[in-house]
Amino acid sequence: MKLLIRNLARNTTEAELLAMFQQYGAVQSCNLVMDEKTKESKGFAFIEMPKAGEAKASIQQLNGKDVDGSKIRVKKAEVKSAE
Repeated sequence: MKLLIRNLARNTTEAELLAMFQQYGAVQSCNLVMDEKTKESKGFAFIEMPKAGEAKASIQQLNGKDVDGSKIRVKKAEVKSAE
């Protein structure tokens, strides 16, 4: 299941995100979206977890959690249709 994590503090790292989500299960991939020009975080990331139950547990536990002074929002990522 692919998750979208929003409202991340600019100083939150990919390693921190990975460690946070690994508490709830296996993480297939972690992608912190960076601005190409400034090389700073854009404040959101995608996490892929192979087991839906573990992904749902991480959503329940981490949505609204305070991380580095920002209340993060975690939800299932919407799949864009290829039109």
